[in-house]
Amino acid sequence: MKKLVALALTGVMMVTLAACGETAAPAAGGAAEAPAAEESAPAGDAAEAEAPAEAGEAAEAPAGDLDALIAAAKEEGELVVYGSCEEEYLAAACEHFEELYGIKVQYQRLSTGEVQSKIEEENGNPSGDVWFGVTTDPYNVAASEGLLEPYEAQNASHLMGDMYRDKDGCWYGIYKGILGFMVNRDELERMKVDAPKDWADLTDPKYKGLIWLSNYNTAGTAKLVVNTMIQKYGHDEGIQYLVDLDKNVEVYTKSGSGPSKNVGTGECVVGIGFLHDGITQIEDNGYGNIDLIIPSSGTSFEIGATAIFKGAKHPNAAKLWIEYALSPDCVELGAQNGSYQFLVIDNAKQPEVAAEFGLDPDNVMDYDFEDAKENTTKYVEEVMNALGSAADDRFQTE
Repeated sequence: MKKLVALALTGVMMVTLAACGETAAPAAGGAAEAPAAEESAPAGDAAEAEAPAEAGEAAEAPAGDLDALIAAAKEEGELVVYGSCEEEYLAAACEHFEELYGIKVQYQRLSTGEVQSKIEEENGNPSGDVWFGVTTDPYNVAASEGLLEPYEAQNASHLMGDMYRDKDGCWYGIYKGILGFMVNRDELERMKVDAPKDWADLTDPKYKGLIWLSNYNTAGTAKLVVNTMIQKYGHDEGIQYLVDLDKNVEVYTKSGSGPSKNVGTGECVVGIGFLHDGITQIEDNGYGNIDLIIPSSGTSFEIGATAIFKGAKHPNAAKLWIEYALSPDCVELGAQNGSYQFLVIDNAKQPEVAAEFGLDPDNVMDYDFEDAKENTTKYVEEVMNALGSAADDRFQTE
């Protein structure tokens, strides 16, 4: 009798999945295509005009039953990932998920600002299923707008603390990165300029034209800089600091890792960003002329995260992705693919190279995530208004 009931329930699930398969399937290529590269459009783009799935239309696995979740995710057969981490890590994570579960993954690398704008425009009918990588400030904005789907992940039990997750399960942390400076030692010596030791040093006129920072409109890293300065100096003083800093900034890059990629060549002499990106340039690209600097008066940190988009076309595969992202199977791929962030789950092996460079994941300021969640958008607008006409050309995005 139990077998008959199980078979009947399985038949209902398969019929339900078949009924919603038309809206879940990508418009181009199908399951036989290789995962999309950064410049390739995700398969869900053609489905943007379709109506979102009705509540309860997808047959979802029972809460807490991982085996049932895997089976339901395999029935869906596909997953679309928007990644804001580095391309190599994103590709490795997506390809390994596909190997483990036989679920076709299509992925696209976008900055956090691009993902945020995209899901805001799609407004609950997203062309992607999950978001992977980079600082939580944009995730918090999306959560406050109701654009992320809460999910209580089983593997969240391995997180090192409650600070590494959204209290409602809208996002989960996977790594931690420290904000600081990367400098080209050779260029500073050639110009007879001392390396900056703290945030206040960066506004000294001697650094005019030497500093690169990411774009406040497009990069989660830059949004973290805005919040850090306001929390560190106070609202008005923090905004004024960024106005003063702007006088010395030569380039604002679209991506948060942009400055780090140009320090070794000397095109950028002082880059502001996450220090693990500097480690990548030293370790993987051979730039031994880069020094990493932790600001002496203190700095902040990112929690790199992952989340499910509200209205995801493949909800079970998306939930399985969250479980996977909170496992060593996923996070240990970072250090194997040039991403040396500290990991925030207790059963994963930390990248030893980060500690070798003197980075301490606990030597950071008490960052106010709630203030950032409520005010990041407003703060960025205030900074851009304070910069005025100075922002007209240098902050243009494609």
